[in-house]
Amino acid sequence: MKIKDIILSLAIITFMSLVSNVLATKATILESIPGLIILDVMVIISILLSRAVPFKFPAAGWVVTIGCILTIPGVPGADIINAYVAKVNFVALCTQILAYAGIAIGKDLDVFAKTGWRMIILSCVIFIGTYIFSAIIAQGILKMLGQI
Repeated sequence: MKIKDIILSLAIITFMSLVSNVLATKATILESIPGLIILDVMVIISILLSRAVPFKFPAAGWVVTIGCILTIPGVPGADIINAYVAKVNFVALCTQILAYAGIAIGKDLDVFAKTGWRMIILSCVIFIGTYIFSAIIAQGILKMLGQI
């Protein structure tokens, strides 16, 4: 995929995320935009890194790595990044991700069905397990940090 297409897709997703964030939180549009732009920049840098480095490392891994490094307390600019990104509700961003996943699965449903009933059961178990364990981990971390 060309970088121009990636940036266009990212702009569309960012706009939808902006709407979702404003509807889901008390943040205004102007409060939400800087955090979303920071996240977009991280994504673009991650995609470029995943293409530029001589070893295979997915863009999603780069996003996590860059995000972790830039938000470590004491790293220059971490407080600013944390303050802006804190205005973005990550649950509100999931709507776009889930919609894309649904479209992707729906588009290839015939191929998916031909893999057999065992693959369908396995996929459901994996989806449910991932959701449950992600929720358990998030609950534990948020409770440990005193957020809930």
